[in-house]
Amino acid sequence: MWLWDWRGWVPFLRWKESEKERSDQSRGRRRWRRGNPAQKQGKKKQAGIGEIVWKMEHLLGLLKIRVVRGINLAVRDISSSDPYVVIKMGRQVVYDKDTFSLDDPMGNAEFDIQPFLEAVKMRVGSVPNDTVVKTVVPNRSNCIAEESKIYISDGQVCQDVILRLRDVECGEVELRLQWVDVPNAKGL
Repeated sequence: MWLWDWRGWVPFLRWKESEKERSDQSRGRRRWRRGNPAQKQGKKKQAGIGEIVWKMEHLLGLLKIRVVRGINLAVRDISSSDPYVVIKMGRQVVYDKDTFSLDDPMGNAEFDIQPFLEAVKMRVGSVPNDTVVKTVVPNRSNCIAEESKIYISDGQVCQDVILRLRDVECGEVELRLQWVDVPNAKGL
């Protein structure tokens, strides 16, 4: 989950890792130890209560990004592939728990989130469900495969988008973006 605060997009409640652990993960290596390494070494621990309270005070809202499915993804191994997802917003990066392998590029895609944020800023009040607020059309600068609608669902701004992957022969990824207003948040 991502949150928007005065610094920009930041992951909500992320683990703090040492430089060594980050470099091991970027190379695709995992370090396995017996027992719980957080208890033994004390290096990896959750954000403290003070940090959570500080983040909640400066919170503008939550952006949920859900990967719905991969469509017609390229096969990179003998029988099938084990794709993974990396989402980058600004300087922040969030990825799934899969093991990274440098020999399985599955393509990449990007799109502009600005129309979605403009729809959030409209502050549409009590409108019926599935009311379309905005429509985003595909063009050369974004990887949107087909027209994407930004709509209201249960009082929240949502967008279902299918992205065509670049630098690969085939494949698409379906995402669902959802903005959650947080009580006592500043808002956009």
